[in-house]
Amino acid sequence: MLHEELTHKIIGCAMKVHSTLGSGFQEVFYQRALDIEMRKQRLDFTREQEMIVFYDGIEIGTRRVDFFVEDKIMVELKAVSKLDDLHLAQAMNYLEAYNLPVGLLINFGSKSMEFKRVYNTKHELNKNKN
Repeated sequence: MLHEELTHKIIGCAMKVHSTLGSGFQEVFYQRALDIEMRKQRLDFTREQEMIVFYDGIEIGTRRVDFFVEDKIMVELKAVSKLDDLHLAQAMNYLEAYNLPVGLLINFGSKSMEFKRVYNTKHELNKNKN
């Protein structure tokens, strides 16, 4: 699995945050806590990095990604009662728009933390994985 060790480390940080804070806070609190936890794990990342969105090779705007880790993994956070197909589709669309191979969708809003590894099947690194 592509970037398995890195995604595992990020998920571990998120689990620590969720076990400490539980559910019920706004997304920004989880984002701040995850920032602290990933720093403790010495992960290199940017928070709320503005990234350009392209359509057919043409810039059509920008969007801020919650975290961009090690210049490889997009991490999108949610604080909702349950992840749904719309959240997953959004994360997949961001991966395609940013031309990234893999990302994480993490939800802190449910009783048990939810996460999904999301893959851009159109990315060159994933084309032979189907």
